[in-house]
Amino acid sequence: NSRTVERGDLYVALPGAARHGADFVTQAVDRGAVAVLTDAAGARLLALSAETAVPVLVVSGPRNVVGPLSAMIYRSQPSGGQAPRLFGVTGTNGKTTTTYFINALLRSLGQNTGLIGTIEILAGGPAIPSLLTTPESTDVHGLLALMRERGLDAASMEVSSHAVSFQRVDGVVFDVAGFTNLTQDHLDLHGTMEDYFATKAELFTPGRARRAVVTVDDDWGCRLAAGAGIPVTTLSMTSGGSPADWTVTAIAARGLGTDFTLHGPDGVHLNVHTGLPGTFNVANAALATVMVVASGVDATAVQAALDHHDPFTVAVPGRMQLVSEEPAAVVDFAHNPDALARALEAVRSPQPGSRVIVVFGATGQRDQSKRPAMGAIAARLADFVIVTDDDPHDEDAAAIRTDVLAGARAAQEQESLGCA
Repeated sequence: NSRTVERGDLYVALPGAARHGADFVTQAVDRGAVAVLTDAAGARLLALSAETAVPVLVVSGPRNVVGPLSAMIYRSQPSGGQAPRLFGVTGTNGKTTTTYFINALLRSLGQNTGLIGTIEILAGGPAIPSLLTTPESTDVHGLLALMRERGLDAASMEVSSHAVSFQRVDGVVFDVAGFTNLTQDHLDLHGTMEDYFATKAELFTPGRARRAVVTVDDDWGCRLAAGAGIPVTTLSMTSGGSPADWTVTAIAARGLGTDFTLHGPDGVHLNVHTGLPGTFNVANAALATVMVVASGVDATAVQAALDHHDPFTVAVPGRMQLVSEEPAAVVDFAHNPDALARALEAVRSPQPGSRVIVVFGATGQRDQSKRPAMGAIAARLADFVIVTDDDPHDEDAAAIRTDVLAGARAAQEQESLGCA
């Protein structure tokens, strides 16, 4: 970003959706950039403008080199064990909560930790609001270097399919990479579920991760575990499903949350509690636990941390977040069909006469095929549905609502609720 350039920086001019970064080279140089890295299209734009006062480096694909170059400049993950252990979580749903759970469990074990994700960035100082689920590679490596300099022991990071596609995690090596699940989302970018899966699978290859923990409760997880080029630990929510190294049993409701037992290799078992509602949060807590054990932490120490600190009751903003008890009101990100269905099922009370009222919308300039599917799910699982605006971006908000309503004939339409 030319607006964040500082004296002595290399400015990387990339093609954008509307403008090329080369259009902003003058501003970058004025702010102190000492060189420019760009592609052939950027070089042509610079040739048409006034003479550039700094060296211009031209490569066929700038994104291919930015990640490794950033890793070298920042020394973000030097050899010799000086860098924080890095946990990466990918999958359609559950990334945010799982990274928060990993972070909370590691803190319960007495470790200083960092976090990079959709909601915020924690790098050993005040929380920084996030703009992207996974920042650009220059920012990722800068943050990892900052965590190293501040003496952090470990960090957890959400890794979106956009991050892999746009090479935001190039040059990053995860100590443990975890997989939650794969359901319909981001087909505006990937086109097909096969391409979506292949993009996720890139994370589970040598040079990107040292070992993996894969949830194998769907065909995608089974395929990923079978084809990964790194050591894999498997996890399943059902003992009768796909054979797995770790399985979840004895699921029992306690308050708003759930108790369960994790059975692992060599007779190891861990008793776990999460205070967040929904069986999907059992899956998130199980994955976080197994990833920490897979990183080398002794299971006995993990059990002590679970017993004494209750780390999986941590509040995760916007993820099954209870904002009122009477009446019960819950805020959840639920931005795709599977997530919406799981959230609505989780909040359904067994009490006679209870109702579920859902207020939701769909994001503009994203996968349009999921809009009617979400509408149909809302109409099926809720007693009263209000379809309103999410973030329409540059799309017509009314047209988005119409797409959702096509699947939810029983819904009530409501224009933007503003800050409500």
